Amino acid sequence: MLNKDTTLCISLAGRPSNIGTRFHNYLYEELGLNLVYKAFTTTDIEAAIGGVRALGIRGCSVSMPFKEAVIPLVDELTASAKAIDSVNTIVNTDGLLTAYNTDYEAVSELIGRHRLDQAAPVLLRGSGGMAKAVVAAFRDAGFADLTVLARNPTAGPALADKYGYRWVAQEPPPADQILVNVTPLGMTGPDADALAFPPAHIEAARAVFDVVASPAETPLIRAAGQAERPVITGAEVIALQAARQFELYTGVAITPDQVTRASAFSRQS
Repeated sequence: MLNKDTTLCISLAGRPSNIGTRFHNYLYEELGLNLVYKAFTTTDIEAAIGGVRALGIRGCSVSMPFKEAVIPLVDELTASAKAIDSVNTIVNTDGLLTAYNTDYEAVSELIGRHRLDQAAPVLLRGSGGMAKAVVAAFRDAGFADLTVLARNPTAGPALADKYGYRWVAQEPPPADQILVNVTPLGMTGPDADALAFPPAHIEAARAVFDVVASPAETPLIRAAGQAERPVITGAEVIALQAARQFELYTGVAITPDQVTRASAFSRQS
């Protein structure tokens, strides 16, 4: 039951969803923790972060379009946030706001967990906010050959140049490479049926990584499975980054089974 001692954690997003809210509250209840998690949006990010500090809100998840705007509003950037100049998690410790990027941490962990070959070329489609976390994670994992495929003639080259990679506006020929989608193609909504890469690219790929979190099985992941290509899903990314946030907010380590169950609960309609 909520009371005066209940600790509040929140999310700030342009388009709030229930995924994080359900994930965190599921675990708070299971573990008997006196916390509650609530999703918000705002038109005044400076005032919102001021409220986090002033009201003693313990944790704040940050989504687009606020991931860079909050940087001057926090007190300390950790290595994960500095790696990509982007924040998705703020922890408030007695008024001191420390910023992290658990998207970057989750992608880094998945690259290692799935044993992706550092010598393999990578073709990454997209140049938005999440693309920066993914490209930086591949760079820091030792991948020397990565191509950013993006139509945006400003954001695409800027992203590639920032991390020492190449940019192309049009799809190169199919190859034995790791395909990575960081666009909304395949996401629930108007692009739900879109395939992020052509079938020939999927057939030739060494592995396929789709960061789209909803649905858990995108058209790209489904096609890769049918082609018997190894896959990494956006559901894995969002579960790992949320688990890391949970541990930062609470100081409580959770098991892989708890992460799996909380993630499944968060996707219920």
